[in-house]
Amino acid sequence: MQLYLYAMIATKDVTFFYNATTQFAFPDVKCNASETLLITGNSGKGKTTLLHLLAGLLRPKKGEISIDDTNVSQLSEKKLDQFRGKNIGLILQQSHFISSLSVLDNVVLASWLASGKKATEKAKQLLLDLDLESQMHKLPSQLSIGQQQRVSIARALINEPKLLLADEPTSSLDDENAMKVADLLEKLAKDYNASLIIVTHDQRLKNKFAKQIHLN
Repeated sequence: MQLYLYAMIATKDVTFFYNATTQFAFPDVKCNASETLLITGNSGKGKTTLLHLLAGLLRPKKGEISIDDTNVSQLSEKKLDQFRGKNIGLILQQSHFISSLSVLDNVVLASWLASGKKATEKAKQLLLDLDLESQMHKLPSQLSIGQQQRVSIARALINEPKLLLADEPTSSLDDENAMKVADLLEKLAKDYNASLIIVTHDQRLKNKFAKQIHLN
């Protein structure tokens, strides 16, 4: 249920460089609550770098990144970590599960790291909603790639983030599962009144989302 609509995330004049030969000047990004933004571009154009900047995993050399009226570019490392845990859900191309923990425990761990509390019942409900009830006590390695992707989504949602960032969430999936994941992400962003930004080179998604930025 959509409660309100405003710019959950906005950037201005963001630039970043790894070295003198690899420099990026990004277009301004704006994404409202419950809205989906697709960021596309060929390899080497900075898609993942931009996503890491939006997530606070990298800091811009210049410019501003504002999430829910907080300029995250100016936060200390400690405050940025705390802000990220409470407000940003990350769905990465590589899931980075703890292999010795069950699916359920991997999702619960994300709540504990952000708040110091284990949201076990909430994690169970998320896994149920994502049709993973029968998989929750298995190890991540026992799941299909599509199931692992849905576990990543559950983990990203456990703290009810204001911003969802997805890095190539469909690139390793077949056509049917790719559309299922895209539909699911869009629905969940609306349900949680979060901004959803998908970074991808997956051409199948270009006709699905109206709001897009292409990195040249």
